Amino acid sequence: MKHTKWFDRKFDFSGEQNIFPSISERLRGTPARLEEKMRSVPAEILETKPGGAWSIKENIGHLTDLEPLWQGRLDDIIKGEKELRPTDLANRKTDEANHNARSLDDLLCGFRQIRAQTILALEKLDEQIIFKSALHPRLKTPMRTMDLFLFVAEHDDHHLAMITELMR
Repeated sequence: MKHTKWFDRKFDFSGEQNIFPSISERLRGTPARLEEKMRSVPAEILETKPGGAWSIKENIGHLTDLEPLWQGRLDDIIKGEKELRPTDLANRKTDEANHNARSLDDLLCGFRQIRAQTILALEKLDEQIIFKSALHPRLKTPMRTMDLFLFVAEHDDHHLAMITELMR
């Protein structure tokens, strides 16, 4: 099945219901889902880059690479910034990180640790902050804290699906 590219995805943040507890639970579960998925991956395909795409290890490393962005964007909203900090749309950090040289256990542990920091920050939020927003720089739409972390959960799932494709 053809996978829609991340930058081609459209997002609808018009919902008024507080779904933040479910989003937080989904984010909390990503490291475990990723670790479970990696149990059955043959070591010889972890670094394979079909057609120049990122390898499984690079996809995992990318999740870790972007976590400081999500944390920073949460800070932007909390501080009342009008616009969320931009990201490097070329993903140079991931391309230059040489994640294939790292062990799978190191990559998984690193992601689990940095995601735990994000979850800790999310657990401290109240409903006022959950509905507070700032403009997303690429999408040019207001993004509430709840929307930001729905976006993150979708990004997690996008890369988990890419890993599944690479496993085939």
